[in-house]
Amino acid sequence: MTNETASTPSGQPLGLSHKPSATEAMFTAFKAEDKPAFIGYLPYGFPNPEVSLDALRTMVEHGVDAVEIGLPYSDPIMDGPVIQAASQIALRNGERINGVFKAVETVANAGGVPLVMSYWNLIFHYGVERFARDFENAGGAGLITADLIPDEAGEWIEASDRHGLDRIFLVSPDSSDERLRLVARNARGFVYAASRMGVTGERDTLGTSPETLVERTRKAGATNVCVGIGVSTAAQGAQVGRYADGVIVGSALVHTLLNDDNRTARDAAEGLALLAAKTDELAEGIHNARR
Repeated sequence: MTNETASTPSGQPLGLSHKPSATEAMFTAFKAEDKPAFIGYLPYGFPNPEVSLDALRTMVEHGVDAVEIGLPYSDPIMDGPVIQAASQIALRNGERINGVFKAVETVANAGGVPLVMSYWNLIFHYGVERFARDFENAGGAGLITADLIPDEAGEWIEASDRHGLDRIFLVSPDSSDERLRLVARNARGFVYAASRMGVTGERDTLGTSPETLVERTRKAGATNVCVGIGVSTAAQGAQVGRYADGVIVGSALVHTLLNDDNRTARDAAEGLALLAAKTDELAEGIHNARR
């Protein structure tokens, strides 16, 4: 529990949560079974706020263990064309940051671990302390910040400590060993290892750089390292799941809710059925990766 008063009259922050990390508890349970976790991504508000809640429930019911709930952003840095298209649809449908807490509650109530993936500008303008408070109250576990590095994350580190929230920073194959140590020292929950440089999206092959990056990140001190970007099939999920603590899938899941033109939303019932089937396929590959 955190203190009811967030700061002294002078502004000095108070309180340090001792709430255990739901994400770390998930990895501990999976390691006991020698299994990797399946982390799925979907932007909140896509294809519209109501159906996106149905989609989040569908993902958990069909095998996703933790859900990255994306906050759509008009000027993304790492989102590829599929996620950009979904985010634009969500923004046109009036998605607002306040609504994401309903999505967090939906994932928690379905039995998944709720994470939020966001660009820092959105959190900064909402208010760092306000976001942490509302996120905790909704049952949130942790925040993935695509463009926030530990060197500049002092306010978030303080707020996440006060509210018992995980902070997930990214590393890439180009990260130096010194950078990996800095990220590992400041992360809580897990470290997000980007399989390659560039934007998100499905790929035919993954190469060997993600495995090397996971090994380097563990040597730098990280307890849990998950790999994302490029995984879209059960075979790729199994390939990554043999060495990573978790496998992150985004575009392949988002794709099921888009029409073939990759610009418009598919009929909701059809899209949810395709999403369930794709989630089943990926969960089978990832959860059985080491058998």
